[in-house]
Amino acid sequence: MKNIRVLVIVLFVVVASTLLLIWPAESVPTPTPWPQQFHSLLFVNYNGSLSLIDLWYDWTNGRNFNIIQDQLGKLLYDLEWNNGTIYRYTLDDKKKCSVAQIDVGVLPPNWLHGATYLGQELFDGFLCNVWQKVDFVWYYEDVVTKRPVHWIFYTGRSIHVMTFEVGAVLEDAKWQAPVYCFDNKHRAASDNSITAIGSDGFLREFIQPIM
Repeated sequence: MKNIRVLVIVLFVVVASTLLLIWPAESVPTPTPWPQQFHSLLFVNYNGSLSLIDLWYDWTNGRNFNIIQDQLGKLLYDLEWNNGTIYRYTLDDKKKCSVAQIDVGVLPPNWLHGATYLGQELFDGFLCNVWQKVDFVWYYEDVVTKRPVHWIFYTGRSIHVMTFEVGAVLEDAKWQAPVYCFDNKHRAASDNSITAIGSDGFLREFIQPIM
């Protein structure tokens, strides 16, 4: 009887060990890469200053367009190219434009690669997986749909994703900066002047390295 009991225990240990080896361990979630092209409406709160952003992301063609409406303010066009060129302009009678060249181009779809997983959190009514990319950004993604819900920068700028249209593309004619942006007087000497026209600091988070 004793031998049978020992044999049962040995068999149990062997089976349990085998199951541990073949049973897949629960993997740590990773952020879903952004689509190559999408359109999104974003609500932004920066320490009480509110704005709406009409975002057109087009990695396929190396460009990104933010059309920014500050609360009770001007409409600002923020056009970024993968070569680091940024055009920030208005289309009103004042025809203001600021042009800069920076070291950072359009964020790649996998810009969150290497982010640290922090767990799950209920945010804006969605159960989200949450990651932190160094000390730069905290990113919230819907557990079910894998769509971005929210991200917040180290500066306190809080982005809420209102719509997310995968595959939507803005027509090419809309990507052309106005002719007055190409006057020498508008060209910035460095990236320090890219916030010269409205929405102060909107791009400064992305100028910081996120590698």
